[in-house]
Amino acid sequence: MPVNATLATYSDWTYGAAVAVYVIAAVFYLCEQAFTKNKAKERELVAAGTQVAGTAEDGTWTPGLVVREQPTRAERLGRMGVAMTLLGVVLHGASLALRGFATGRAPWGNMYEYTALLTFAAVVGWLVLTRMFPVRRLGGFVLVPIGILMFLGGTVLYAEAAPVQPALQSYWLVVHVSVISVSSGLFLLPGVASVLYLLKSSGRARFVKLPDADVLDRLAYRSTVFAFPLFTLGLICGAIWAEAAWGRFWGWDPKETVSFVAWVVYAAYLHARATAGWRGRPAAWVNALGFALTVFNLFFINLVTTGLHSYAGVQ
Repeated sequence: MPVNATLATYSDWTYGAAVAVYVIAAVFYLCEQAFTKNKAKERELVAAGTQVAGTAEDGTWTPGLVVREQPTRAERLGRMGVAMTLLGVVLHGASLALRGFATGRAPWGNMYEYTALLTFAAVVGWLVLTRMFPVRRLGGFVLVPIGILMFLGGTVLYAEAAPVQPALQSYWLVVHVSVISVSSGLFLLPGVASVLYLLKSSGRARFVKLPDADVLDRLAYRSTVFAFPLFTLGLICGAIWAEAAWGRFWGWDPKETVSFVAWVVYAAYLHARATAGWRGRPAAWVNALGFALTVFNLFFINLVTTGLHSYAGVQ
């Protein structure tokens, strides 16, 4: 199928626009951090001027005055950050969709597209977590690495829209690569949470207004619990595809090996998190190691080493 150059161009434009919007959202989140007071629940109370029923000493009705709780400046900045993040997600998703329509295939057939899907999953996962935990003001710590990944994806890793090589023309491209990419993107969230937890618990984050260490710990654990089964499914699908393509389920290819090591580390984190004596900082260090391996697998293994996955630059 020939590539639709017009749709491919629109895809690149919306991708760049998404990066710019994420940067603006990160600025709003960082400003929220800067203006957040020590008492996170403190609000400005302003008289709204609305008359309401009141009761005088003699029992007769008299008008009263409503005192309406107004959001602080920090909260307004945070809400603007969320709004910009949602706009970025729309542009980001449109970029992926346009790329798919332009090439007539799943839009994750090279490193540029793979990184785009990975970061998209990370941002969507972050928006979900902000509804579950009071961690909205940490958005800058999440969007900054996402912005860096997307910038590298759009420059160093960029590839023109084109059909994939024959070896990748399989429905397993849709299943295996998408699941691995989404789970890897979701692993970014507990990785950031664990790093912030280590900073918080060590007392080295005095100038950064972080949530309680317990909140960061639960955020890292629950997001890992969700991402780990997806990552496991992705590895299983990859093994099945490898058997169909290369005649073996496992060949200790560099990417397969590092993925397996990362899987073991994340399994160790979940075990440590549930084991007395390993909860807290020891488990957080294990989770941070898993995140480091995921980043290492994404860049070093794909770009430096040579293996059976090198021709595609994807999982």
